[in-house]
Amino acid sequence: MKTVQAVTLGLLAMLGGIAPALAQDKPVNLKMSTWVPPTHPLQASIQAWINDITKESKGTITGTIYPAEQLGKAFDHYDMVRDGIADFAYISPGYQPGRFPIIAAGQIPFTFADGTAGTAALDAWYRKYAAREMKDVKVCMSFLHDPGTLHSRKKIVVPEDMKGLKVRPAHGTMGEFVTLLGGTNVKASAPEARDILERGVADAISFPWQSVILFGIDKVVKYHLDVPLYSTSYVWAMNKDVYDGMSVAQKKVIDDHCTTDWAVKFAGPWADFEAGGRAKMRAMPDHEVVPVTPDQLAQWKKAAAPLQKNWADAVRKTGANPDTVWAELQASLTRYKGGL
Repeated sequence: MKTVQAVTLGLLAMLGGIAPALAQDKPVNLKMSTWVPPTHPLQASIQAWINDITKESKGTITGTIYPAEQLGKAFDHYDMVRDGIADFAYISPGYQPGRFPIIAAGQIPFTFADGTAGTAALDAWYRKYAAREMKDVKVCMSFLHDPGTLHSRKKIVVPEDMKGLKVRPAHGTMGEFVTLLGGTNVKASAPEARDILERGVADAISFPWQSVILFGIDKVVKYHLDVPLYSTSYVWAMNKDVYDGMSVAQKKVIDDHCTTDWAVKFAGPWADFEAGGRAKMRAMPDHEVVPVTPDQLAQWKKAAAPLQKNWADAVRKTGANPDTVWAELQASLTRYKGGL
């Protein structure tokens, strides 16, 4: 009897040693794609984010960042993560006008006061709609850059000055605005922006402040309209199959890093970076930061008013109620103190 018991205990001990090995999470190295240069603040934010994931997953989830369009063009990043070319991707929904109408609310001029509180408001609000509007991917978080403005080769002060100008818009909503004001749109991603301005293909660009310097655009423009004109909505999204292939424990680690708090951590350094660009631009020789009077600012806001109606019409086609969607965004802006 003792011999049988000893054998049984021995087998159980062996199985006990095997079970943890079988249950151990499979290692995953995430391919994370961006279209900004490695010197961009997002590079450090993504690295800090994946470092924390690696720590919390006990080393089973790691990641490699591919900046500067190494895996594909900026315009293609949604499809890249959908199709598995990237496991995570930095997506600008506004690069594909009309495809993601709900999140385009974040791109209506004069909506956000800053990139940090604005990011909290945007992310908390969009969580209700992300799975519906971007069903091909797992949206991790949404965020904004600090409000940008118009940077140009010719002086722009009031909306009327936009007539006849060729403008590279930040996204589809700004493209609509350019058209409303009598300008012509020149489509180009951020990495292509300096080239089109340098060659005279465009006269002006909508861009955040410090990024004008980061992308070398300060070398080809002189004037900078001093208003918080617009923001751009972005998404950090994951390939669904990669997420589904993870263990329960690994999924929890990912979910714990796809929160509004993490969205603020993710975008906060970039917001601070852009906010510092305005003062830096003022101090640069041969550049003019163009002030506007209260009356001139009112002209800009009046000129932008039709964009909200256009957005509402697009949202209505998705089956959502634009009045409800907009009211929810405004409530989120109030909660997080992110609105103008």
